[in-house]
Amino acid sequence: MINLPETEFRVTLTLQTCPVHEGTPVFPQCGFSAAVVGVLSHLGIKFKGVNVLDDDSIREGIKQYSDWPTIPQLYVKGEFIGGCDIIREMYETGELMEMLNTHGVDVNPQPVQS
Repeated sequence: MINLPETEFRVTLTLQTCPVHEGTPVFPQCGFSAAVVGVLSHLGIKFKGVNVLDDDSIREGIKQYSDWPTIPQLYVKGEFIGGCDIIREMYETGELMEMLNTHGVDVNPQPVQS
């Protein structure tokens, strides 16, 4: 059973420690997390990864916190932005970079390697 007040407190505290959050950046354990990490890395964004697979209460609590059923989830300055499909679409249209700039997040796109 998840202790919602404690989990919500932990989620809120985690989101306040860094402007951009996503899943595990070093070794994403699913293709969706890898895709989001790839987008953020390509944009040169410094972000904090949280491995929700290590903690059942956080994994389930983050879904309740955002009212979004899947992970990974991207947060910018504490605001839930979306999951993998939304992030990919925002990246492709340029909306993600625009939103990050609006939130004051340093974006430094990396050149595409050929």
